[in-house]
Amino acid sequence: MNNMRLAVALLASSAAFAQFPGLSLPPSGDNQRASVVQYIGPVRVSIDYSSPKVQAANGDDRRGKIWGTLVPYGTANLGFGNGKPSPWRAGANENTVIAFSHPVMIEGKPLAAGRYGFHIIPQKDEWTLIFSKNSGSWGSFFYEESEDALRVTVKPHVHEFREYLTYEFLERKPSSAVAELQWEDLAAGWKIEAAGVNDIYFTRLQDELRTVPGFTWQGYDAAAQFCLRTDSHLKEGLDWSEASISKQFIGQPNFTTLTTKSQLLSKLGRNDDAKKTMFEALRHPTATPLQIHQAGRTLLQAGKAKEAMEVFQVNAERNGDAWPVHVGLARAYMALGEKDKALEHARKAAAQAPDDLNKKNLAAMVQALSEGKKFSND
Repeated sequence: MNNMRLAVALLASSAAFAQFPGLSLPPSGDNQRASVVQYIGPVRVSIDYSSPKVQAANGDDRRGKIWGTLVPYGTANLGFGNGKPSPWRAGANENTVIAFSHPVMIEGKPLAAGRYGFHIIPQKDEWTLIFSKNSGSWGSFFYEESEDALRVTVKPHVHEFREYLTYEFLERKPSSAVAELQWEDLAAGWKIEAAGVNDIYFTRLQDELRTVPGFTWQGYDAAAQFCLRTDSHLKEGLDWSEASISKQFIGQPNFTTLTTKSQLLSKLGRNDDAKKTMFEALRHPTATPLQIHQAGRTLLQAGKAKEAMEVFQVNAERNGDAWPVHVGLARAYMALGEKDKALEHARKAAAQAPDDLNKKNLAAMVQALSEGKKFSND
Protein backbone atom coordinates (compact mmCIF):
# COMPACT_ATOMS: atom_id res chain seq x y z
CA MET A 1 0.00 0.00 0.00
CA ASN A 2 1.53 3.31 -1.04
CA ASN A 3 1.32 6.45 1.09
CA MET A 4 -1.72 7.80 -0.76
CA ARG A 5 -3.70 4.57 -0.37
CA LEU A 6 -2.67 4.40 3.29
CA ALA A 7 -3.90 7.93 3.90
CA VAL A 8 -7.21 7.24 2.15
CA ALA A 9 -7.70 4.05 4.17
CA LEU A 10 -7.01 5.91 7.37
CA LEU A 11 -9.49 8.63 6.46
CA ALA A 12 -12.14 6.09 5.51
CA SER A 13 -11.81 4.22 8.77
CA SER A 14 -11.92 7.44 10.76
CA ALA A 15 -15.08 8.50 8.92
CA ALA A 16 -16.71 5.16 9.72
CA PHE A 17 -16.26 5.78 13.41
CA ALA A 18 -16.30 9.59 13.57
CA GLN A 19 -16.25 10.76 17.17
CA PHE A 20 -19.08 13.04 18.28
CA PRO A 21 -19.46 14.73 21.69
CA GLY A 22 -21.59 12.62 24.01
CA LEU A 23 -21.35 9.44 21.88
CA SER A 24 -19.24 6.41 22.78
CA LEU A 25 -18.08 4.81 19.53
CA PRO A 26 -15.38 2.23 18.75
CA PRO A 27 -11.95 3.66 17.94
CA SER A 28 -11.00 4.13 14.32
CA GLY A 29 -9.57 0.93 12.85
CA ASP A 30 -10.11 -0.84 16.18
CA ASN A 31 -6.82 0.71 17.31
CA GLN A 32 -7.57 0.76 21.01
CA ARG A 33 -6.67 3.71 23.18
CA ALA A 34 -3.94 3.11 25.76
CA SER A 35 -2.16 5.11 28.44
CA VAL A 36 0.91 4.62 30.56
CA VAL A 37 1.96 6.79 33.51
CA GLN A 38 5.27 6.87 35.34
CA TYR A 39 6.35 9.07 38.22
CA ILE A 40 9.98 10.12 38.39
CA GLY A 41 10.05 11.20 42.01
CA PRO A 42 7.26 13.80 42.13
CA VAL A 43 7.29 14.36 38.35
CA ARG A 44 4.37 12.78 36.48
CA VAL A 45 4.99 11.56 32.95
CA SER A 46 2.11 10.21 30.86
CA ILE A 47 1.82 8.85 27.32
CA ASP A 48 -1.63 8.57 25.70
CA TYR A 49 -1.80 6.80 22.36
CA SER A 50 -3.77 4.52 20.07
CA SER A 51 -2.24 1.09 19.72
CA PRO A 52 -2.26 -0.55 16.26
CA LYS A 53 -1.63 -4.28 15.71
CA VAL A 54 0.86 -5.97 13.45
CA GLN A 55 -2.00 -8.06 12.07
CA ALA A 56 -4.25 -5.92 9.89
CA ALA A 57 -7.95 -5.53 10.59
CA ASN A 58 -8.67 -7.74 7.55
CA GLY A 59 -6.48 -10.51 8.98
CA ASP A 60 -3.36 -9.90 6.87
CA ASP A 61 -0.09 -10.70 8.66
CA ARG A 62 2.07 -7.59 8.27
CA ARG A 63 5.11 -8.87 10.16
CA GLY A 64 8.21 -7.74 8.29
CA LYS A 65 6.17 -5.00 6.58
CA ILE A 66 5.85 -2.52 9.45
CA TRP A 67 9.12 -0.61 9.40
CA GLY A 68 9.92 1.02 6.08
CA THR A 69 6.55 0.00 4.55
CA LEU A 70 3.48 0.64 6.72
CA VAL A 71 5.58 3.14 8.67
CA PRO A 72 7.70 4.75 5.95
CA TYR A 73 11.29 5.71 6.56
CA GLY A 74 11.75 9.46 6.60
CA THR A 75 8.81 11.80 6.13
CA ALA A 76 5.91 11.08 3.79
CA ASN A 77 3.24 13.08 2.00
CA LEU A 78 0.02 11.71 3.49
CA GLY A 79 -2.16 13.11 0.72
CA PHE A 80 -4.28 15.14 3.10
CA GLY A 81 -3.92 18.04 5.53
CA ASN A 82 -1.32 20.67 4.79
CA GLY A 83 0.21 18.69 1.94
CA LYS A 84 3.70 18.75 3.46
CA PRO A 85 5.90 15.70 4.06
CA SER A 86 5.05 14.58 7.56
CA PRO A 87 6.55 12.41 10.29
CA TRP A 88 4.85 9.33 11.73
CA ARG A 89 2.27 9.93 14.47
CA ALA A 90 4.01 7.36 16.76
CA GLY A 91 0.81 5.38 17.08
CA ALA A 92 -2.59 5.48 15.37
CA ASN A 93 -5.52 7.91 15.06
CA GLU A 94 -5.22 11.13 17.14
CA ASN A 95 -1.90 12.59 18.23
CA THR A 96 0.15 10.47 20.53
CA VAL A 97 0.45 12.82 23.51
CA ILE A 98 3.23 12.83 26.07
CA ALA A 99 2.85 15.12 29.09
CA PHE A 100 5.20 16.25 31.85
CA SER A 101 4.08 17.87 35.11
CA HIS A 102 7.46 19.59 35.56
CA PRO A 103 10.42 20.54 33.36
CA VAL A 104 12.53 17.57 32.27
CA MET A 105 15.59 16.69 30.23
CA ILE A 106 15.08 14.45 27.19
CA GLU A 107 18.29 12.77 26.10
CA GLY A 108 20.13 15.59 27.87
CA LYS A 109 18.11 18.42 26.29
CA PRO A 110 15.68 20.63 28.27
CA LEU A 111 11.92 20.49 27.74
CA ALA A 112 9.39 22.60 29.62
CA ALA A 113 6.45 21.13 31.51
CA GLY A 114 3.39 20.63 29.33
CA ARG A 115 1.55 18.43 26.82
CA TYR A 116 3.22 17.57 23.53
CA GLY A 117 2.17 15.88 20.33
CA PHE A 118 4.69 13.09 19.83
CA HIS A 119 5.94 12.27 16.34
CA ILE A 120 8.80 10.22 14.94
CA ILE A 121 10.86 10.33 11.75
CA PRO A 122 12.14 6.75 11.59
CA GLN A 123 15.17 5.76 9.57
CA LYS A 124 16.70 2.32 9.42
CA ASP A 125 19.50 3.14 11.87
CA GLU A 126 18.31 6.32 13.61
CA TRP A 127 15.01 7.81 14.72
CA THR A 128 14.25 11.49 15.23
CA LEU A 129 11.80 12.04 18.08
CA ILE A 130 9.69 15.19 17.86
CA PHE A 131 7.88 16.87 20.74
CA SER A 132 5.39 19.28 19.17
CA LYS A 133 3.62 22.12 20.94
CA ASN A 134 0.49 21.07 19.02
CA SER A 135 -0.97 18.16 20.96
CA GLY A 136 -4.56 18.29 19.70
CA SER A 137 -4.36 17.29 16.05
CA TRP A 138 -5.50 14.08 14.39
CA GLY A 139 -2.36 12.21 13.41
CA SER A 140 0.39 14.05 11.55
CA PHE A 141 -1.71 15.43 8.71
CA PHE A 142 -1.29 19.02 9.88
CA TYR A 143 2.17 18.71 11.40
CA GLU A 144 4.23 21.92 11.25
CA GLU A 145 7.94 21.90 12.00
CA SER A 146 7.61 25.46 13.33
CA GLU A 147 5.62 24.05 16.26
CA ASP A 148 8.48 21.78 17.40
CA ALA A 149 9.46 22.23 21.03
CA LEU A 150 12.28 19.69 20.84
CA ARG A 151 13.91 17.14 18.56
CA VAL A 152 16.29 14.39 19.69
CA THR A 153 17.76 11.38 17.92
CA VAL A 154 17.93 7.81 19.25
CA LYS A 155 18.96 4.40 17.93
CA PRO A 156 16.36 1.66 17.36
CA HIS A 157 17.21 -1.89 18.40
CA VAL A 158 15.88 -5.39 17.91
CA HIS A 159 13.20 -6.34 20.44
CA GLU A 160 11.10 -9.39 21.18
CA PHE A 161 7.96 -9.47 19.06
CA ARG A 162 5.16 -7.10 20.06
CA GLU A 163 1.81 -7.58 18.33
CA TYR A 164 0.47 -4.30 19.72
CA LEU A 165 2.39 -1.03 19.64
CA THR A 166 3.35 -0.45 23.27
CA TYR A 167 5.01 2.26 25.32
CA GLU A 168 6.84 1.14 28.44
CA PHE A 169 9.06 2.75 31.08
CA LEU A 170 12.39 1.05 31.79
CA GLU A 171 15.39 1.71 34.06
CA ARG A 172 13.32 3.56 36.65
CA LYS A 173 15.51 5.54 39.04
CA PRO A 174 14.78 8.24 41.64
CA SER A 175 15.43 11.05 39.15
CA SER A 176 15.24 9.41 35.71
CA ALA A 177 13.59 6.74 33.60
CA VAL A 178 13.77 5.45 30.05
CA ALA A 179 10.59 5.52 27.96
CA GLU A 180 10.52 3.02 25.12
CA LEU A 181 8.30 2.46 22.10
CA GLN A 182 8.02 -1.22 21.16
CA TRP A 183 6.31 -2.63 18.09
CA GLU A 184 6.79 -5.68 15.91
CA ASP A 185 10.51 -6.56 16.15
CA LEU A 186 11.94 -3.12 16.98
CA ALA A 187 12.08 -0.71 19.90
CA ALA A 188 13.65 2.64 20.66
CA GLY A 189 14.04 4.34 24.02
CA TRP A 190 14.81 7.80 25.29
CA LYS A 191 16.02 8.93 28.68
CA ILE A 192 13.86 11.31 30.72
CA GLU A 193 15.54 13.11 33.62
CA ALA A 194 13.71 15.14 36.24
CA ALA A 195 16.00 17.95 37.30
CA GLY A 196 15.91 19.12 40.90
CA VAL A 197 13.71 16.33 42.24
CA ASN A 198 14.56 17.19 45.85
CA ASP A 199 13.76 20.86 45.24
CA ILE A 200 10.34 19.89 43.89
CA TYR A 201 9.66 17.75 46.96
CA PHE A 202 10.85 20.57 49.21
CA THR A 203 8.52 23.10 47.58
CA ARG A 204 5.61 20.71 47.95
CA LEU A 205 6.43 20.11 51.60
CA GLN A 206 6.44 23.86 52.22
CA ASP A 207 2.94 24.10 50.80
CA GLU A 208 1.65 20.94 52.47
CA LEU A 209 2.81 22.04 55.92
CA ARG A 210 0.30 24.87 55.58
CA THR A 211 -2.47 22.25 55.54
CA VAL A 212 -3.43 19.39 57.89
CA PRO A 213 0.11 17.88 58.29
CA GLY A 214 1.29 21.29 59.57
CA PHE A 215 -0.99 20.90 62.58
CA THR A 216 0.93 17.87 63.89
CA TRP A 217 4.44 17.39 65.20
CA GLN A 218 4.66 14.26 63.05
CA GLY A 219 4.23 16.32 59.87
CA TYR A 220 7.12 18.63 60.73
CA ASP A 221 9.32 15.72 61.80
CA ALA A 222 8.62 13.83 58.56
CA ALA A 223 9.54 16.93 56.53
CA ALA A 224 12.72 17.37 58.55
CA GLN A 225 13.55 13.68 58.01
CA PHE A 226 13.24 14.24 54.25
CA CYS A 227 15.94 16.92 54.43
CA LEU A 228 18.09 14.59 56.50
CA ARG A 229 17.75 11.61 54.15
CA THR A 230 18.36 13.63 50.98
CA ASP A 231 21.09 15.80 52.49
CA SER A 232 19.31 18.86 51.08
CA HIS A 233 17.78 22.04 52.52
CA LEU A 234 19.36 21.19 55.88
CA LYS A 235 18.85 24.61 57.48
CA GLU A 236 15.16 24.55 56.61
CA GLY A 237 15.05 20.96 57.85
CA LEU A 238 16.42 22.09 61.20
CA ASP A 239 13.70 24.77 61.37
CA TRP A 240 11.07 22.09 60.74
CA SER A 241 12.67 19.92 63.38
CA GLU A 242 12.52 22.76 65.89
CA ALA A 243 8.86 23.22 65.03
CA SER A 244 8.17 19.53 65.70
CA ILE A 245 9.65 20.01 69.17
CA SER A 246 8.52 23.44 70.27
CA LYS A 247 5.89 24.91 67.92
CA GLN A 248 3.01 26.33 69.94
CA PHE A 249 0.17 23.86 70.62
CA ILE A 250 1.64 20.98 68.57
CA GLY A 251 5.38 20.65 69.30
CA GLN A 252 6.51 17.63 71.33
CA PRO A 253 10.01 16.92 72.59
CA ASN A 254 10.33 13.14 72.41
CA PHE A 255 12.88 10.56 71.33
CA THR A 256 11.87 10.81 67.67
CA THR A 257 11.88 14.61 67.34
CA LEU A 258 15.03 15.10 69.40
CA THR A 259 16.90 12.42 67.44
CA THR A 260 15.97 14.09 64.14
CA LYS A 261 17.21 17.42 65.45
CA SER A 262 20.48 15.85 66.64
CA GLN A 263 21.13 14.27 63.25
CA LEU A 264 20.47 17.53 61.43
CA LEU A 265 22.78 19.43 63.78
CA SER A 266 25.48 16.85 63.04
CA LYS A 267 24.96 17.27 59.28
CA LEU A 268 25.37 21.02 59.72
CA GLY A 269 28.67 20.52 61.57
CA ARG A 270 27.33 21.57 64.98
CA ASN A 271 28.71 18.46 66.66
CA ASP A 272 28.62 19.63 70.30
CA ASP A 273 24.97 20.68 69.97
CA ALA A 274 24.22 17.41 68.17
CA LYS A 275 25.73 15.31 70.95
CA LYS A 276 23.92 17.27 73.65
CA THR A 277 20.60 16.86 71.87
CA MET A 278 21.19 13.16 71.25
CA PHE A 279 21.76 12.45 74.93
CA GLU A 280 18.67 14.46 75.74
CA ALA A 281 16.79 12.12 73.37
CA LEU A 282 18.34 8.99 74.89
CA ARG A 283 17.32 10.04 78.40
CA HIS A 284 13.85 11.18 77.42
CA PRO A 285 11.01 9.15 79.03
CA THR A 286 9.69 8.23 75.59
CA ALA A 287 12.93 6.45 74.58
CA THR A 288 12.52 2.67 74.54
CA PRO A 289 15.39 0.18 75.04
CA LEU A 290 15.14 -0.82 71.38
CA GLN A 291 15.24 2.79 70.14
CA ILE A 292 18.33 3.51 72.23
CA HIS A 293 19.89 0.29 70.97
CA GLN A 294 19.25 1.26 67.35
CA ALA A 295 20.85 4.66 67.93
CA GLY A 296 23.97 2.87 69.18
CA ARG A 297 23.95 0.46 66.23
CA THR A 298 23.85 3.40 63.83
CA LEU A 299 26.98 4.82 65.44
CA LEU A 300 28.71 1.43 65.30
CA GLN A 301 27.94 1.12 61.60
CA ALA A 302 29.45 4.58 61.10
CA GLY A 303 32.66 3.38 62.78
CA LYS A 304 32.11 5.45 65.94
CA ALA A 305 32.69 2.75 68.54
CA LYS A 306 33.38 5.05 71.50
CA GLU A 307 30.29 7.13 70.89
CA ALA A 308 28.27 3.94 70.45
CA MET A 309 29.52 2.63 73.78
CA GLU A 310 28.28 5.80 75.50
CA VAL A 311 24.82 5.18 74.03
CA PHE A 312 24.74 1.50 75.04
CA GLN A 313 25.85 2.46 78.56
CA VAL A 314 22.98 4.93 78.80
CA ASN A 315 20.68 2.08 77.81
CA ALA A 316 22.15 -0.07 80.59
CA GLU A 317 21.79 2.72 83.15
CA ARG A 318 18.16 3.34 82.22
CA ASN A 319 16.96 -0.16 81.45
CA GLY A 320 19.20 -2.62 83.33
CA ASP A 321 18.92 -6.14 81.95
CA ALA A 322 16.09 -5.39 79.51
CA TRP A 323 16.41 -6.76 76.00
CA PRO A 324 18.49 -5.77 73.95
CA VAL A 325 20.79 -3.92 76.39
CA HIS A 326 23.39 -6.70 76.59
CA VAL A 327 23.42 -7.18 72.81
CA GLY A 328 24.51 -3.57 72.38
CA LEU A 329 27.18 -3.79 75.06
CA ALA A 330 28.55 -7.00 73.54
CA ARG A 331 28.83 -5.40 70.12
CA ALA A 332 30.43 -2.23 71.49
CA TYR A 333 33.03 -4.16 73.50
CA MET A 334 33.82 -6.24 70.41
CA ALA A 335 34.36 -3.06 68.38
CA LEU A 336 36.69 -1.72 71.10
CA GLY A 337 38.67 -4.98 71.21
CA GLU A 338 37.61 -5.96 74.75
CA LYS A 339 36.73 -9.59 73.98
CA ASP A 340 36.26 -10.81 77.58
CA LYS A 341 33.65 -8.16 78.35
CA ALA A 342 32.07 -8.74 74.97
CA LEU A 343 31.76 -12.47 75.74
CA GLU A 344 30.24 -11.74 79.17
CA HIS A 345 27.45 -9.64 77.67
CA ALA A 346 26.99 -11.92 74.66
CA ARG A 347 26.23 -14.84 77.03
CA LYS A 348 23.69 -12.73 78.93
CA ALA A 349 22.09 -11.63 75.67
CA ALA A 350 21.94 -15.21 74.34
CA ALA A 351 20.02 -16.29 77.43
CA GLN A 352 17.43 -13.54 76.79
CA ALA A 353 17.05 -13.95 73.01
CA PRO A 354 13.32 -13.63 72.21
CA ASP A 355 13.29 -15.52 68.87
CA ASP A 356 15.12 -18.16 66.89
CA LEU A 357 17.00 -15.71 64.67
CA ASN A 358 18.47 -13.81 67.62
CA LYS A 359 19.23 -17.09 69.43
CA LYS A 360 21.13 -18.38 66.42
CA ASN A 361 23.11 -15.16 65.89
CA LEU A 362 24.00 -14.77 69.56
CA ALA A 363 25.02 -18.42 69.88
CA ALA A 364 27.37 -17.89 66.94
CA MET A 365 28.73 -14.74 68.61
CA VAL A 366 29.36 -16.57 71.90
CA GLN A 367 31.11 -19.44 70.10
CA ALA A 368 33.32 -17.12 68.06
CA LEU A 369 34.31 -15.05 71.10
CA SER A 370 34.97 -18.20 73.16
CA GLU A 371 37.31 -19.48 70.46
CA GLY A 372 39.04 -16.13 69.99
CA LYS A 373 37.71 -15.79 66.45
CA LYS A 374 36.41 -12.70 64.71
CA PHE A 375 32.66 -12.14 64.52
CA SER A 376 30.95 -9.71 62.18
CA ASN A 377 29.57 -6.64 63.93
CA ASP A 378 27.15 -5.81 61.12
